[in-house]
Amino acid sequence: MIKMWKVDKMLKTEVNFLGQLRHPNLVKLIGYCCEDDHRLLVYEFMFRGSLENHLFRKTASPLPWATRMSIALGAAKGLACLHNAERPVIYRDFKTSNILLDSDYTAKLSDFGLAKAGPEGDETHVSTRVMGTYGYAAPEYVMTGHLTARSDVYSFGVVLLELLTGRKSIDKSRSSREHSLVDWACPKLNDKRRLLQIIDPRLEGQYSVRAAHKACSLAYYCLSQNPKARPLMSDVVETLEPLQLQGSDGAVRAEPPSFMLPGGKGNRFS
Repeated sequence: MIKMWKVDKMLKTEVNFLGQLRHPNLVKLIGYCCEDDHRLLVYEFMFRGSLENHLFRKTASPLPWATRMSIALGAAKGLACLHNAERPVIYRDFKTSNILLDSDYTAKLSDFGLAKAGPEGDETHVSTRVMGTYGYAAPEYVMTGHLTARSDVYSFGVVLLELLTGRKSIDKSRSSREHSLVDWACPKLNDKRRLLQIIDPRLEGQYSVRAAHKACSLAYYCLSQNPKARPLMSDVVETLEPLQLQGSDGAVRAEPPSFMLPGGKGNRFS
């Protein structure tokens, strides 16, 4: 059972952040109740529920490629908004169940109970108790409790993998070597001969192979074991924008941007 003081702390965190931040890809907080033992948050109605249900519920129709990339882009814009705020905010619990969809499949981030104000000034990280969801948390955060915006980027990489593969981040119903989506998929992400093996078969090939290569390469960099090698969320947004425009014919309408890896070496997702 969660103790009431913890509930109050999480509710206060949620109200503080959502009360100050406004963005099309952040769920809108309508109001809240805090009376006696009653705690209630009221959000805008999100007609299509969570991304988790659309990806993993057995009765759900498979999401088309363009919809998946649009959802990834919307969620990335939400994270970029948090990271680029006047006082950066680290979301800390980015996962499919916290991404809600409106009637147009616009992605909006919800549940800010674990969010944390980011480092200020000369600080490189925030030290905090490790919290979040197994399978999504960045390895350096799990090991040290050091939290940065790049921790969210890793979690985004996991969700992007889920969108690409149609698999859960942790799935004990699969063989032991496939329990962890990251461990199973990462060796294939940077290998053009094998990466199409991991794309959700329910898509039935209705996607641009070139776009799939770029999306897989983006996931690969987001999941880097070295936090400094992960792109900023603003770079992720720029990389994803053209991918939702690429249909099954492989037509390309724009080139994704480069971002700089440590040491000044340019690196393009290709």
